[in-house]
Amino acid sequence: MDKPDLQNRKDVYLLVSSFYKKVKNDEVLAPFFHVINDWDDHLENLTSFWESSLFLKTKYYGNPLKTHIQIDEDNKHVINQEHFGLWLNLWLETVNELFEGEYAEIAKNRARKMSTFLYMKIFEARTVK
Repeated sequence: MDKPDLQNRKDVYLLVSSFYKKVKNDEVLAPFFHVINDWDDHLENLTSFWESSLFLKTKYYGNPLKTHIQIDEDNKHVINQEHFGLWLNLWLETVNELFEGEYAEIAKNRARKMSTFLYMKIFEARTVK
């Protein structure tokens, strides 16, 4: 192995912050993130989310589904599969650039599952109203 595996919160923060640098510079994805006023707080929150997802030891109390549904509503329901594909590709690219190993693979698989789940739930929420 040439790269380390994800091992702790510091590694997760590196992954999350590196990923969101790319998102903020992506012309298609960046507009959805203009509502974030405190990026430091947002990155810490997302680090807690991913740390919890990967290592099952940190408590995360947010509601990503509710947040993503609200973002879709605020953007007049324009979120589509392209957005989730771009998001996932940037995540996979970032993981692959920084890490390799068991937890790196878990991070990629969880992102695949999460993007599919959120995508489906956003469209489900559109039909419920």
